[in-house]
Amino acid sequence: MENKNFDEQQNPDLERSENGSINIENESLESEDKLDQTDESSDENASSGKNKKGFFGKKKESELDIVKQQLVECNAKAAEIHDKYIRLYSEFDNFRKRTQKEKLDIIVHASEDLILTLLPVIDDLERALANFDDSEELMATKEGVTLIYQKMIRLLQQKGLKPIEAIDKIFDTDFHEAVTIIPLPEGVEPNSVIDEIEKGYMLNDKVIRYSKVVIAK
Repeated sequence: MENKNFDEQQNPDLERSENGSINIENESLESEDKLDQTDESSDENASSGKNKKGFFGKKKESELDIVKQQLVECNAKAAEIHDKYIRLYSEFDNFRKRTQKEKLDIIVHASEDLILTLLPVIDDLERALANFDDSEELMATKEGVTLIYQKMIRLLQQKGLKPIEAIDKIFDTDFHEAVTIIPLPEGVEPNSVIDEIEKGYMLNDKVIRYSKVVIAK
């Protein structure tokens, strides 16, 4: 007993040294455990960060694809609307031009019906003048009728009326209507107008009555 106490008294440093070694080992083990836990936590955080980054990256790519698709659709709609606008503008421009032409035709040819009703009167006046005798008794009457005829012709010419030339002209279906065809006389060009049965007229470059003629073939 005394020997044991003596040993304890003689070796207090040894006991403390052993206890210190044990404590150091325990602390080392605890530090290693903490490091392992820290590494595991870091790995988990890194993996979680990668997963989050991948998720958000895919989300951004998906949103970009949607925006691109919407842009393509918008461009297609814009092209379609532009094409419709061009067509509508062309149709409206054609309609405007057509309407203006129709209005102009109405203004220019507004008196066509009236003039057509007066043409037979002119025909009668021309026949009367052609059949007047040259006797002195009828000269005054002839002169009066001639003045009336010339006045009417001037008024109608102011409205755009002009006669169609026919005699000695080549037959033209745009201006002449063949009533009779006779054999070709000597020295006459084929399809020439030999005689005029009824005079034709134009109103502002529009034929309102064709010349009724006799042609030679």
